[in-house]
Amino acid sequence: MITKDLITTEQKQNICTAMLGGREKFRGSDLAYAKSLGIDLNIYQSLQDGKTEDIMSFGQWLNIGSKFQVAKKDYEMKLVKTEVYYALEDNFNFCQATRTSMILVDDCGIGKTRCAMDIISKMKNAFYVDCSQSHTKIRFVKQLAASLGCDTTGKYYDILETVKYALNIIENPFVCVDEFGDLEYNAYLELKGIMNATKHNCTWYAMGADGLRTKITKGINNHKVGFAEIFSRLSDDFVTLVPKNPEERKEFYLKLFGDVAYVNLKNKKEVNDVVKKCMVKVANPFEKEQKGQKIGRIKSLRYLETLLKVRE
Repeated sequence: MITKDLITTEQKQNICTAMLGGREKFRGSDLAYAKSLGIDLNIYQSLQDGKTEDIMSFGQWLNIGSKFQVAKKDYEMKLVKTEVYYALEDNFNFCQATRTSMILVDDCGIGKTRCAMDIISKMKNAFYVDCSQSHTKIRFVKQLAASLGCDTTGKYYDILETVKYALNIIENPFVCVDEFGDLEYNAYLELKGIMNATKHNCTWYAMGADGLRTKITKGINNHKVGFAEIFSRLSDDFVTLVPKNPEERKEFYLKLFGDVAYVNLKNKKEVNDVVKKCMVKVANPFEKEQKGQKIGRIKSLRYLETLLKVRE
């Protein structure tokens, strides 16, 4: 297995530490946990024993590191517990505690995905599915199965039934489906079936950008089968974090950029300058008007990350 030149021993140890920490929050067996990581039981047991060299492929190390949000490079922005982080954390905990499913639709580039993955890695029986990597119903179900620690080989119908069974026997499972708008129509219908089969036990939290709101609203208005039912199961409302009022929106972004920049910049005197550069509105042909003012779209945390790299 060629990994020595691509990933350092220190990085492997960090990933292994995060993986072993995650085991405490997984209620299934060691075999199921190993499957959820994409490895077999023998490899997992070797990692438990402290072995890291010549044991996994580069891709396997990356998959596990990504699952637990272990920093891969020194230039990667440090995770900051912003208002977005705390709001998502409150939402996730409330949903799991009350078995209430929700759908979040908000601006892109505010850190939803990274915050969600970190929060989920610290929750018990919480799972994450990236729909941008699984557009079709088959890929979606297999990714969900892998997250739960189910076998992903064999007939599709058997995998699907195992997923439903797992979500019904796991204690109070919580599933975050990110980039929800990327799913194909047949995947939505399959998800509706899974939600119906697990409605008394499993909680769902869907996330996406503004395009998701349009997709669901259009589907409901056009009486497309499945959309109204899924929206109903997600509490019949869109949750948002970014204020729509222009002044409140501006304050939100000033604090978001400021919080992240302060933690990640060595020279704290540069924070205001960096934040100012981020507060430029991006041209958007779909801008709306509110009380005579264009809402627009302010630059994102991705742009902030680019500015931070330039200043390294």
